[in-house]
Amino acid sequence: MKPLRALPFLLLALLTGCAEPLPPERADYAGVWHNERTRLAISPGGRVLYTTTSGNGVHKKIDAPIKRFDGNSFDVGIGPFATTFVVSAAPRRGDDGRWTMTVDGAELVRD
Repeated sequence: MKPLRALPFLLLALLTGCAEPLPPERADYAGVWHNERTRLAISPGGRVLYTTTSGNGVHKKIDAPIKRFDGNSFDVGIGPFATTFVVSAAPRRGDDGRWTMTVDGAELVRD
């Protein structure tokens, strides 16, 4: 295989690998979180699958490992494909028993 043809496969391997399991103190982050426009699935193995649709119908999808936590927020991806999910309210169980978390300004509920 020519070196330039191998580049997409190398990038894919970097983006799909390297997930570390969630630390025990972050176990509450695992699960499928959602609202009417957003779905955020966080695996116990440290992988994120995020999809959202804006008001004008633009779709965004991220499938990447968590690289690190910074406070309640977390970084996913590598290099130019990296992004930070800003968690302003960490996972918490309400009086009604439902789990919620606020990510990038959106309140999400866990299934």
